[in-house]
This record gives sequence, structure tokens and C-alpha cells, in this order.
Amino acid sequence: MNPAIREQLMKVSTATLCTALFKRGLRHQFIQDVRPLNPGLPNMVGEAFTLRYMPAREDLNPISVFLDRNHPQRQAVEQCPEGAVLVIDSRKDARAASAGGILVTRLMKRGTAGVVTDGGFRDSPDIAKLGFPAYHSRPSAPTNLTLHQAIDINVPIGCGDAPVFPGDVIVGDAEGVIVIPAHLAEEIAAEATEMTVFEDFVQEKVLDGRTILGLYPPTDERSRTDFAAWRQANGR
Repeated sequence: MNPAIREQLMKVSTATLCTALFKRGLRHQFIQDVRPLNPGLPNMVGEAFTLRYMPAREDLNPISVFLDRNHPQRQAVEQCPEGAVLVIDSRKDARAASAGGILVTRLMKRGTAGVVTDGGFRDSPDIAKLGFPAYHSRPSAPTNLTLHQAIDINVPIGCGDAPVFPGDVIVGDAEGVIVIPAHLAEEIAAEATEMTVFEDFVQEKVLDGRTILGLYPPTDERSRTDFAAWRQANGR
């Protein structure tokens, strides 16, 4: 991933990114109903590497499947590239875990940027202490084998109603996770950076008691002039 794009996306919110994508007609890029286990961490930014679960068929999903080194869940953890985000399609079903503390720790030690599931994690209190970006729907103690059968890696998936293609850019903050189509990443990062500068200016003026009318959006000359002066004064 381009380091300049990563640096820009580390400094913008998922809310601002949602607006930039909405301007381009993309309304469903925010992964629904996932939350950070540790909301105090910096932004999570990385390209998507995916794992897909399907409903488990009991005769094909006993505990012994983990003896197979080619098991898709294990392969996803070992193949997810450094700097990438493992995104898991758990069918929005948190009744069984998508992964647990050991696998998430392995992702962290391998240098990945984070992990997201629209299901749940087991060992979630331990994961929350790792200082590693991890997003899920809710804690879930049962093993994934109870309900989920890992079936494929690095294919297009749905995660929390958002389409995720391998290589899409994933950004997570304290509010949630958004998926930026790979071909739009550079222009979205640049636009969101500019939007963030302007929104910081607006927030400061609103805290000072100024009305939003004419300010947000900037429809009068005073607002545009004031923003230019504020930007210069603050080196933004």
C-alpha cells in the first residue's frame, strides 16, 4: 500500500470517509454492527485479505479439521500479508466465534494491520489488551466449528452488509470500519484529508458560538475568507 495514502487515512475519520464515498454514489461501504475491542487505538489502515465462512455441516466440521495445515482459517492467519487487514465473513452470526486470542495474537506478531469480523471473537478480554486493532459484533465463547465452516480465503465477501474485495482499503477508527474500493483509495484519501481540515475549522467556530448557516457548508464569502485565514494561521 502506498505509504502516503496510509498516512493520510491514519488521520481521518470513518465518518468523513463515508461522506466522500457517498458523493460518488457508494452508500454501503460502512461495515454494520462491528465495534473496536479497544477504541483507544490509532486508526487501523490496510488492504483487505479475506476469509469466508459458510454454515457448518457437522460431518465435515469436527474438531479434527484443525489438524489439517491447509485449513482455510489457519491459512488465512498465516497468509494475511504484513500491513494487511484480515476481514472475515461470519454471516453476521456471533453465536460462534470467528477466531480467538491465539489466532489474533499470531496476526499481530506477523505484522498485520488488524482484523475485522461481522461475527464475534472468543477470548475477547485478552484480545482487548493486545493493543492490536480488532473489530467484532460482540464476544462469543463457542468455537467457530459450532456454526461456521471456513471455506475460502482471499475471495470477494460480504462483511456486515458491506462488499469487500481483496485489496480494498480498510479503515477502522473508534466508530467502526469502512471499505474503500482500491481504485478510489488515493482520491478518497486526498479528499478526506481536505474535508478534515475544513471540519476542524468549522468545529472551532461552532464552539466559539458561530451559526452553522453559511458556514457548513460554506455558502457565504465570509466563511470562505475566514477558512483561508484560519488555515494559513494554523499551517494546515
